Parts: sequence; structure tokens; C-alpha cells
Amino acid sequence: MDPFAVLGVDRDADDETIKRAYRRRAKETHPDRGGTDAEFKRVKDAYETIQAGEVDDDTEAFVDDLGSTTGDPATPPEPEPSTEVTYLNYEVLSDRGWSLDDDDLFEKAAAADLDDADYGQFEVEGDRSLLEAAEDSGHAWPFACRGGACANCAVAVTDGELSQLVDHILPDELTDEGIRLSCNGKPLTDTLEVVYNLEQREDLADLKLPADRFNKARADD
Repeated sequence: MDPFAVLGVDRDADDETIKRAYRRRAKETHPDRGGTDAEFKRVKDAYETIQAGEVDDDTEAFVDDLGSTTGDPATPPEPEPSTEVTYLNYEVLSDRGWSLDDDDLFEKAAAADLDDADYGQFEVEGDRSLLEAAEDSGHAWPFACRGGACANCAVAVTDGELSQLVDHILPDELTDEGIRLSCNGKPLTDTLEVVYNLEQREDLADLKLPADRFNKARADD
């Protein structure tokens, strides 16, 4: 199948249009949002085929898990688009009387002259999870199991999309509020706004690992 058709763009679409279409289709086909692994991989392969320049006017098919054909597997794929993350420490909200429901939460944070540990930006590149990218940027965000079995690493997504594995500990009522696990969540949008360090939330208390295991995990990292 034509990789441009998989992304839903014309063959003469510019790079920015293709990137936006990839982000949109990736969200639509992601297993967390009702898609399948094969569909999600198909979209990813289509984007990489276009970025690698493996498509011309006579090429309309590529190999994927759904039975189509693809370009030269020896051609290395183009790097995935990076995501700019703006983060805010949850402790700041209680200190200043702010709420996750505030429409101007991140505008207030930007104007508050907060420390780098409490507010700032970093980029997520390649296939890194949000937590890995935060650590790559020198931040020490909470975590424990790194496998979706606890909520120590939970973040609140206020803008953008962060993927979530199907098998995780968070109940539906929390995911409906935008709570995600940073240990295995990967950005699906060009920009992302998250509030991290949600340990004070009572509705996460029973979903975290005991403090001694958490502290040991951080000390051994």
C-alpha cells in the first residue's frame, strides 16, 4: 500500500505536513487508544519509508505486518521527531495554591521564576520514555519499578499526548484525568506539558511501592 495513503497525505506534502500526519495517525492506531501493534507499526514504517526517500512515482507498496511490501530494509530509518516537554513540580501547586484544573497553570509557572527542578523544558528524542529523557537532562524524577506496576512515576498530562502500555496499574478514572506513567510513556505529540512528582495525591497512595523500596531504587540507580 502507498505509505502516503497510510498517513493520509498527498505525495507532494511538505515535511511538516507529513510529520503532523504521522503524529495524528500514531495516536489513532496506538494500542492504548484502541489500535493494534500491527496497525501502529504500519504507520511507523510508512513514515520511515517516506523519510528515507524510498518512495517514487512508481513505488506504491511497502512491507509491514499487515501483508504489504516495503522499501530496502537495509536503509536506516530517519530519527523520530523530537518532543519539547515543559514540566512543573506538583509540590509548587500546593505551595502557591494552584490547581491542575487551572487553565493558565503553565503560564503562571513561567512567570513565577521557579527553580530548574520545579519548572523548565527538555527534549525527548528517538524512542526514549519521558522518564528516561528527564534523567538524560539531569533531573531526578520519582520512580521505582519502571514496569507499570506502581504509580511512583506518575505524571499529569495537561497538554499533548503521552502513550501508556495496556498493562499498567492506573485505574480508568485516573487515566481519564490525564494521569500517565512516565517510566514507559512516550510522547505522541510535538509538545507536551506535564506535572510530575504526584506523590502527595491521596488517590495514588495505594498504587505506589513502599517508601523503603522506592528510596532503594533511587539510591541504586
